[in-house]
Amino acid sequence: MRRIATMRTYPTLALLLCAMLSLGNCACYVKVHDTGAAFCLDDVDNKRHPVGSSWINSDCMYCTCSSCCTTYSIPRRFPSDCVAVFNRSACEFKVFRRDDHSVECPIFSAVGK
Repeated sequence: MRRIATMRTYPTLALLLCAMLSLGNCACYVKVHDTGAAFCLDDVDNKRHPVGSSWINSDCMYCTCSSCCTTYSIPRRFPSDCVAVFNRSACEFKVFRRDDHSVECPIFSAVGK
């Protein structure tokens, strides 16, 4: 009886994990590199990096030799009298009032990261 319960648990757990994947909204892409190479090339900055390393490029992407993903969240819901502004040096979005950028606005939802 215990074996049957375990056999039911694994498919249920797999289904739950697959459902959770759809909740993520990060922007990632896969990179192709030579498997025998000691270095790989960042396609944004054109810098060489040792295989097995990770870095953040000038587009605020966290990269390895095989993939890159955004390091920031993109605001999707915020008050209509506000605007989202990307700060490239901090790799983050801030939301400010359209008429006064010294006043930050609340963010109700965001995607990414």
